[in-house]
Amino acid sequence: MALPAERPKLTGRAFYESLGSPKHMLAPMVDQSEFAWRLLSRSFLPPCQQASLLAYTPMLHARLYKESQSYRDHHFQPCRTSLSKSDTDSDAYLDGHPTHDRPLIVQFCANDPDDLLQAALRVAPHCDAVDLNLGCPQGIARKGHYGSFLQESPNLIHSLISTLAKNLEIPVTAKMRILDTKEDTLRYAKLLLDAGASWIAVHGRRREQKGHETGLADWEVIRYLRENLSKETVIFANGNILGYEDLDQCLQETGADGVMSAEGNLCDPGIFAGEEGRREGEKRGEYWVGKDGRAGWRMDAVLRRYLDILYKFVLEKEPPSRNPIFQPDETRNSIQPDSSTTEPILPVPESSPINTSTSLLPSTNHQDNQHDTQPPAKKRKQNHQNARTTSPNLLAVQAHLFHLLRPLVSKHTSIRDKLARARPGDMEKYEEILADVQHVTREGMLELENDQGRPGVMDGIGVGEGDSDVEKEEEEEDEGESSVKAVERCRRPWWVCQAYVRPLPKEALKKGSLKLGKKALKKLEAEAGNGGRNKTDTEHKSVKEKREMVEPVREETDERDGVPRQEMAQEAMVCG
Repeated sequence: MALPAERPKLTGRAFYESLGSPKHMLAPMVDQSEFAWRLLSRSFLPPCQQASLLAYTPMLHARLYKESQSYRDHHFQPCRTSLSKSDTDSDAYLDGHPTHDRPLIVQFCANDPDDLLQAALRVAPHCDAVDLNLGCPQGIARKGHYGSFLQESPNLIHSLISTLAKNLEIPVTAKMRILDTKEDTLRYAKLLLDAGASWIAVHGRRREQKGHETGLADWEVIRYLRENLSKETVIFANGNILGYEDLDQCLQETGADGVMSAEGNLCDPGIFAGEEGRREGEKRGEYWVGKDGRAGWRMDAVLRRYLDILYKFVLEKEPPSRNPIFQPDETRNSIQPDSSTTEPILPVPESSPINTSTSLLPSTNHQDNQHDTQPPAKKRKQNHQNARTTSPNLLAVQAHLFHLLRPLVSKHTSIRDKLARARPGDMEKYEEILADVQHVTREGMLELENDQGRPGVMDGIGVGEGDSDVEKEEEEEDEGESSVKAVERCRRPWWVCQAYVRPLPKEALKKGSLKLGKKALKKLEAEAGNGGRNKTDTEHKSVKEKREMVEPVREETDERDGVPRQEMAQEAMVCG
């Protein structure tokens, strides 16, 4: 299949520069980097800077995308009608929209070159490049033989990438994990580049680093790649991004061209907002700044913004009328803030009937008789429930909110229970959750205003949930062996978006949430000698006993909350 000679195909650094040489990337996440979340993440940047954030779609399965029309319609929605070669920009809908969803990279997992090519050809008109997932470490990837489990099949990897490079009108890229040694990682990276990858995104963790064994990403290996590959090679770094300050630090320490955020973005979608974006957020009351210098985006404000995007772009209707966002000064001032200054101005869908001259939200002078023209509440609820089978943007809401509101729902369990019962497309239920979040946020802000130094007010995240004992024990540990300092650095009031600091494997082992495998036990025994063996055996036994006690409780909790366990295992959603 020969490429058309109409326009030159840019690759490598020339392609990267054609996109504006973006420094920040929203990483691909299974079922979690969908259109609405991409738009939300970009919305915290000033309008003139939103295109500087390069974003990836969730990982798509190439074979299913090639074979199933239903799979295509439910996972990638660039057009209002079913995706076909005849679709044009006039039919543009969500994914890859030329106005507000570019630049965009569509990621596939695959183990057959033809499947990958046929899938890529379908999405090529609606994105800037196609990415091959070589980083997914989950069991389903092992079973399906894709993601990081292609590492042992270099010839297949070369064929997958080269097939797209030769036959696709847009570039192909690859996202990989590091291998056991930096030398092996360098050879692996060269394989991808020689096959035709225009750039490589490198997750600084090995395939085995997942769940409680995630640990820290190795930036030194990424730096080694930068120093030993051509200067023309474009490299993105991924891993260890907890806050905005980590973005620049990663770039400096790795020498990478850009840096990705995955879990950090899930906990704080405003993580990419620079000084200008944060300053505007502070003016609107969305960005909180404490007396001690700690700062962050308010959860109630982020949730309002997220729901507004769903209404406006996915459901294509005006959001409901709401009061302006609460400000602590309101308790001391009878003058209410002007709603036009407290709501962010988001882009308006070109096909939407919403008036572009108005604010995102309608006036607070809402007419009650508008409800007379709407269907009964029961009918509206049924319509919302029906929408869940067609929109990936509605299916993702619950999981996003568990990430976003983690500290808040840990404190206010009634909101957690209500969120667990919410169903895709049930916007009335999510409006109820928003009202609850706004209420407890108001209480939390007033509490902090009255007594900022009182214990408990600043409780946000820990080394997991309920880990005060672990923190005390780890304070005496070596700085490089503890996550306590990272926890303290990221700690915010429970109503402010903040990173979730995953415990290091050593800490997880002490807690009893991690069980060492035979290989790990033997390694520790070899390193520690006989004395260490006895200690390790004792620890291993206590860990096993704790797991036997904890696992039935976890299963019962999951069933009570009504949330599938696989959906709560959020590590699985950050793929590669």
